[in-house]
Amino acid sequence: MKFIMQVGTKSILFGVHNFLWHPFTVILAWIELYGIPNWRELVCIFIHDIGYWGKPNMDGKEGEHHPEWAASWAKNWLDKNDSPWMLTDDYWIYYNLCLLHSRTCAKRYGAEPSKLCWADKLSCKYDPWWFYLPRAILSGEIKEYRQRSAEFGAIPLTASHLDWYKWGIARSIRAGYSQNISPAYEAE
Repeated sequence: MKFIMQVGTKSILFGVHNFLWHPFTVILAWIELYGIPNWRELVCIFIHDIGYWGKPNMDGKEGEHHPEWAASWAKNWLDKNDSPWMLTDDYWIYYNLCLLHSRTCAKRYGAEPSKLCWADKLSCKYDPWWFYLPRAILSGEIKEYRQRSAEFGAIPLTASHLDWYKWGIARSIRAGYSQNISPAYEAE
């Protein structure tokens, strides 16, 4: 039996969501938007995309559920409260921070995206094309990202990877600053 590493795992190990580089860029964006994160927010920044591990796609049926692992972990370890009568609206603050970093999850649950969503979007500002594109190509993520953007008529497959990157990064940065809740490939 041949072992094939899934694209989600590749993304975390050496792709766009690399477990060291991506959190670093999200921290930079978080600081720009909100100031220094507290230690629980830092943990959420580092774990928010770990749910891609083992996923066969990034934006498909399986990939859409990637925030659930980090949200569950955050609820169990960061939102713990020994006083059951202390259940307030912010009781699951770190659960929601992780779960709602995805606009797709936020829409599914009828909630607003979390602050982590906007820092995550803005993080690409700190990821130069010469470092981003090789990771996206090596992990295979670029195929799915390019296909999706072409399906929605955003940028054709005939465009260069660099042109696609410039379009996608500009869009993501605008979303981070404007906190636009539109899904990635819908009209702004």
